[in-house]
Amino acid sequence: MHMADALLSPAVGGAMWAASAGTIAYCAKKVRTDLDDSKVPLMGVLGAFIFAAQMINFSIPATGSSGHLGGGLLLAILLGPYAAFLTIASVLVIQALFFADGGLLALGCNIFNLGFFPAFIAYPFVYRQLIGAQKTRPRMTMAAVVAAVTGLQLGAFGVVLETVISGQSSLPFSTFVLMMQPIHLAIGVVEGFVTAAVVSFVYKARPELVQFHPEAQSAGSRPVRGVLVAFLASAVLIGGMVSWFASKDPDGLEWAIAKVTGKEELPGPAQGVHGTLAEVQKKIALLPDYSFRTSGETGKDGAEPVGQPKTKGESRIGTSVSGVIGALLTLAVAFLVGLLLKKRQPAA
Repeated sequence: MHMADALLSPAVGGAMWAASAGTIAYCAKKVRTDLDDSKVPLMGVLGAFIFAAQMINFSIPATGSSGHLGGGLLLAILLGPYAAFLTIASVLVIQALFFADGGLLALGCNIFNLGFFPAFIAYPFVYRQLIGAQKTRPRMTMAAVVAAVTGLQLGAFGVVLETVISGQSSLPFSTFVLMMQPIHLAIGVVEGFVTAAVVSFVYKARPELVQFHPEAQSAGSRPVRGVLVAFLASAVLIGGMVSWFASKDPDGLEWAIAKVTGKEELPGPAQGVHGTLAEVQKKIALLPDYSFRTSGETGKDGAEPVGQPKTKGESRIGTSVSGVIGALLTLAVAFLVGLLLKKRQPAA
């Protein structure tokens, strides 16, 4: 559900940049006082895990489409909504800058759609209400599925509204929304089950990391090393090897656009803000579309198409390098964000 710049007008893109920046500032203020010290490294490894997990597109049967984990709900359950929003923003910034996954103009929209709805609506108003005090595995699964579906439905509807209001494309509201919502319903169900499985693992290992009362949020004096190692190892394994087997089908947004227009991607203006940002992304993105770039080529959200590696081996190496480097970059950024914010907390 990463939007490309071609879908957005500068006005809408700029407004969503402002909305996301304002939310980031608010979350940073809250994290300074609310985030437990033990969760700073957890921000880093979870950011790396979500980066790697988003590389795994899974096929949606009988549709010709695919989806991937958004991760906002999982982050909110384990970190709380404020740290979760900062972490998903770190993931999306790394993806846009270094891998040309999502446009630079669209970055504000992507952060808001994938971060705000799961962290500040689906988590507090759906997940927490449904799970209550009975943290059994069936209840966790039910709550995670319903909350994940809610978050993705709202995010997909946000994409439709932002696209239609922009007026950059000929995508009609009624047809576009009828394509976007059902396909993201299916993706949300899968995300819900994956989220429930990961949360169940953490709950068994360190139940205090997923409880909801402020006095239960602290991890105490016991180390969380085992959980950190598990997530970091998973991130490296998924990004470095499992990503080889990701579905090649278009994701839900590309599929919906193709159903309406016959094309998976729409060309953006070559001049003005769109052209300038495309050139910037072209220069910054070292591994566009998670593969090695050939001379003169850039990512799918830039001005020119990506050239595909010549051999399957080259493709897999490029994917592995992208997965590992991206996971480590995200780990570093998310960890530093948490660390810097915690350093500013006044002493008791």
